Amino acid sequence: MAVLISSFYFFYFALIGVHIIFVPKILSQVGYDPIHIGIIFASAPLVRFAIPFLFLKGFRLSQKTFFTALALMGLSALGFYGALEHFWPLLIVNILFGIGISLILPYIEVISLEEIGRERYGRIRLFGSLGFIAVSLVLVHYLTTPYVGITYLIVMALITLLFGGLIAVRQHADTENECNASDPRCSFSIRGHIPLWIGFFLMQVSFGPFYNFFTIYTTDHGISLETTVWLWSFGVIAEIIMFYFQGPLLRGNLPKLLQLTALITALRWFIVALFPESTLMLFAAQSLHAFSFALFHTTAIAILFELYSARRLSQQFFFGISYGLGGFLGALGAGALYQYLPPFVFVGGAVAALGAAIAFKITNKRSIIHNQRD
Repeated sequence: MAVLISSFYFFYFALIGVHIIFVPKILSQVGYDPIHIGIIFASAPLVRFAIPFLFLKGFRLSQKTFFTALALMGLSALGFYGALEHFWPLLIVNILFGIGISLILPYIEVISLEEIGRERYGRIRLFGSLGFIAVSLVLVHYLTTPYVGITYLIVMALITLLFGGLIAVRQHADTENECNASDPRCSFSIRGHIPLWIGFFLMQVSFGPFYNFFTIYTTDHGISLETTVWLWSFGVIAEIIMFYFQGPLLRGNLPKLLQLTALITALRWFIVALFPESTLMLFAAQSLHAFSFALFHTTAIAILFELYSARRLSQQFFFGISYGLGGFLGALGAGALYQYLPPFVFVGGAVAALGAAIAFKITNKRSIIHNQRD
């Protein structure tokens, strides 16, 4: 199973790499302005936010649902080819793509934690980072036309579909036994941990400028596309190193670890805002991706795995509220800032990250008080 999960992560995040590194630049080349790019890239996260609420009504992430999500992801990826130069068809295709990927990753993440454990999780998850960096380094040399990038998107989606399907078949018995929100053993509530969820949300708001405009931002400041791809890749190398060695860190205070990652993320965005033309400082900022993504992501899913008995549901809401609602507002806000106040786009990201740090600090204080009462 470890080989299948590693392969899935490799191609899934290669797909994500094409989508977030190259598609914004492709849309800019085709003629879309920043506001339209922001709207298109805000659509999929908004769907991610909405879908988890279906699970509160008894909807189940069963094997059948997972296969449907895989098929939707593959078909919508194919749809990018015909819709690329037409705003409304492209928006619809991107929404369908968002529905597919919003169901796929949480399903696999729980399987990974159940099969591997949180301390070894990073050593499997790093294959996703390898896929992300591999496709970026290859595609930058072949992106002669916008449709070359879309072809890569389609190929990565179809291979991801294959490995996801193989994992689902192997896990058939476990997924059929997955409980839903109507089961008292699987109770789920955000209200008991509101600061934690606010922190998750604000962290992904802070990534809005990075995920949607980093390539455009750097190339607009004189950094070549090839150097920009190396900046992306360097950040992924940093996250790979963190994924491999982070195990011992996860034995400590998880809310405090979240606070640390948020503070480091704020520093990262301030560096990008202050030194947009300095290749050296941009590489320094990208090295912090080890903390702002790798360590944050593993810490977040680990704390939810322990807090909630409805594990798949908690992961769904994590991706929905953070990458979904947070990604949606982050994309829209970044689009507006880049349209009207471009020098402040990453300052906005830094402010959101500082807000996340405050929320995680409150979470840490509450957990300490709770432990003392216990």
